[in-house]
Amino acid sequence: MVNTVDWQHRGPLRRRILRAAPIALFAVLICAVGFRSERFLTGENAAQIVSQAAPTVVVAVGMTFVLLTGGVDLSVGAVMFIAAGLAGRLSLAGWPLGVCSAVMLGTGLAAGLVNSALVTRFKLIPFVATLATLYVGRGVGRWVTETRAINLPESFFALGAGSWFGIPIVAWVAGVVAIAGQVVLSSTPLGRQIYALGANPEAARKAGVNITRVTAAVYAISGLCAGIGGLLALSRLGAVSPRFGELYEFDAITATVLGGTSLYGGHGRVLPGAVVGALLLKGIFSALVSIDANPYLYPLITATIIFAAVLVDTLRARLG
Repeated sequence: MVNTVDWQHRGPLRRRILRAAPIALFAVLICAVGFRSERFLTGENAAQIVSQAAPTVVVAVGMTFVLLTGGVDLSVGAVMFIAAGLAGRLSLAGWPLGVCSAVMLGTGLAAGLVNSALVTRFKLIPFVATLATLYVGRGVGRWVTETRAINLPESFFALGAGSWFGIPIVAWVAGVVAIAGQVVLSSTPLGRQIYALGANPEAARKAGVNITRVTAAVYAISGLCAGIGGLLALSRLGAVSPRFGELYEFDAITATVLGGTSLYGGHGRVLPGAVVGALLLKGIFSALVSIDANPYLYPLITATIIFAAVLVDTLRARLG
């Protein structure tokens, strides 16, 4: 009896500690690296981190919607590659930036609808369906780009290099997407249905939630966010390489889980969750550069972050 009461009293405290873990880790990172490198604690470096994190934030917003239903979208990086390749081809053919941007967003939405159909109509497991579209998307992207780098006109740098009130424009765009995503989740019927579906699919179905429609919506949103994220990344790089968008799916999942979204579905937020997770992820790599860390350590650091994110999520699920 004592053990049961003790667990009940400690459970809420442990959950609060686990929820605060990403923010605490971010604070520790800033303090630790700030003492070792004066370059890290500067406004210029902060703006650089925010700018680098902007595409990941946007993709993580879409990933949050998918993870909340208990699914996953592994195709986002490949979708970014296809969208960027098409935009690069069109820009070299003389099409204006507005048209190229619309094509990228449309490509992302179309890819999301394909994933929706595979999951809802053909009843494929989300992991298998999106893994397949990842490989197909990479192949299509290489076909579009002919496996060669595409250097874009100067007009594409306007978005990536511009700032407003000292904050990069890409950060403003990412912020608008994050706020819109959180509003949808917290203040609309669709958001409530997404949480219900992730928490208990059978109960949601009995309550009248259209499971097929909600599932299709989250993958469409994820695809659209991949298109927007690809546009932001392209505006910063100014070129489409054969590896464009690679590993973005893992960055988005890691940032989302670090921010408190559960891989088991039904729990999580875009703000501050996914945004803080993305900033933490990019802040860590910026810190490694600032202290001149061995580049061979980067994959080990990434693996450790992913492991920590999954471990924290598992502990949260057990306490829940």
